[in-house]
Amino acid sequence: MLIIILSIIIIIPVLAGIGEIFQRIFGKIWSGLSAQLFSGVFFLAMIWQVLAFFIPLNIWLESISLGIGILAFFYFKSYQNFTSFTKNEIFKILLLTIIVAFIGSYYPFILDHFGYYVPSVNWLHEFGLTKGLANLNLIYAQMSVWHIFQAGFSNISDVFLRINVVFLVIYLLYIFEKKAWSLLFISPIFLLFVQSPSPDLPAIVLSLIILNEILKGNQNAKLLFAFSVFVFSIKPTMVWLPIFVFLYFFKREQFKFLGLGLVVLGIYIFKNIWVFGYPFFPVQMFDIGVSWLPNAEILKQSSEVAILKTYDLKFTISEIQQFTTWDYIYHWFTLHSYKKYIHIAFVLLMVIYTIFTFQKKQKTLYLLWIAIMLKTIFVLYFSAQFRFFIDVFFVAFVVMFGSKVKEKISLLSFSLGAVIVLFLMSFPKILQSQVRTFKLGHYMQGFTVTQLYRPAVFELNSYQTFKIGNLDFNVPNYDLSFDTPQSSISPYSVRKYYEAGIFPQKISKNIQDGFVWKKLSPEEKEKLKKIISKF
Repeated sequence: MLIIILSIIIIIPVLAGIGEIFQRIFGKIWSGLSAQLFSGVFFLAMIWQVLAFFIPLNIWLESISLGIGILAFFYFKSYQNFTSFTKNEIFKILLLTIIVAFIGSYYPFILDHFGYYVPSVNWLHEFGLTKGLANLNLIYAQMSVWHIFQAGFSNISDVFLRINVVFLVIYLLYIFEKKAWSLLFISPIFLLFVQSPSPDLPAIVLSLIILNEILKGNQNAKLLFAFSVFVFSIKPTMVWLPIFVFLYFFKREQFKFLGLGLVVLGIYIFKNIWVFGYPFFPVQMFDIGVSWLPNAEILKQSSEVAILKTYDLKFTISEIQQFTTWDYIYHWFTLHSYKKYIHIAFVLLMVIYTIFTFQKKQKTLYLLWIAIMLKTIFVLYFSAQFRFFIDVFFVAFVVMFGSKVKEKISLLSFSLGAVIVLFLMSFPKILQSQVRTFKLGHYMQGFTVTQLYRPAVFELNSYQTFKIGNLDFNVPNYDLSFDTPQSSISPYSVRKYYEAGIFPQKISKNIQDGFVWKKLSPEEKEKLKKIISKF
């Protein structure tokens, strides 16, 4: 916990300094300290994303960035913005910050942390964005700008990858600055995302802030649209946000406000093409003919997995393909897990939210409803997993109850929620025994005394090294490659490559030149079969 607090003390002034530079170039998205800090997040993430095409996000880049941020913090006297809070507010913010930092010190338990987040960050600070990286492991195709942002701080100031703690503290500053108590009321759920660099947290939080700004009358179309596209680049399932902001400002501003947002979108699309081969992961459309497209069979398997996860892996692909429309609906609502209750709640929510919208008869709410419905259609079409539409619950709450929640009830909600989260994370066996279908609960490890100064992390460091063609690769002796040296490939991916009869290869001797795939020769396929037998 103490190390996390130290990270907060280092990173917050850096973001304030970088944010001040951004505001002097592009203006203020709104007034106050929180705008400066969020601008720092945006600006630094975008700069690092561009630089990652050319250089790794290593200790030298972080050192220079920290130096520029600190110098700007003092040169522009950004520290004066921290005096805008009353003593009572400062006390509350510090208390909540300690709670967030303490909860953030627990073991990470989100499954993607081990197979996606950490490997992405490790690759970025070692090599940067590499052409055709999805050929090495398709999971890298969905690499978020948030992992680029985390990678930039992972060498010195946040080596335990708790950037979400810092971000949630900035969110708290916004809440107290804007008196947005409905956002604090729903914040306890975010405490489950601070142990990992999960893009879900910044995507949901920033979307709620932008929504709140528009509902409160913020007319800064250029920056609100740019930030909404930034949210989309963090988590593409947040597609409703840029659609909503675009629709909201379209008539008054026409196309004048799109400039900076289109730059953000352009960089995101180029990053996807560079890493994946297509503009939008996982959509296999708009093929521009690059030579590093992933193998079609691997892409097909990935699409099938997304469909299988929709039904909690209870059916085979062939069974799902034979579903009637009624079967699709029936099985989605009758899964043998807690997910069916979320599905039912989602449908009920959409009915209530629709009625609310048409009763209010406000143009802003109509536009938001259209955006949410479009997002819902996209999600249901590609993969109707509850985690892809969970943000709609928060949006509906803010819209329907935002003006009704007061400070005292929000502080009480946060406090009670924090106690519940702490209890469940400290005594995970209760959760594991009572909700057996909640698989993430099985990765919770409880409290350890060392957390008081050092965040809890898993350290296995168990792997084997092999070679196929010109690629040396490491395979962990378990199914997740979070602490395996690069180039690492999970046992699952190795098996899938064997089934498809292909394997990733370096384009040249220099690994930073990127990857393609090639068909396995009979000898190589036999060699790969022997490798698979070893794990």
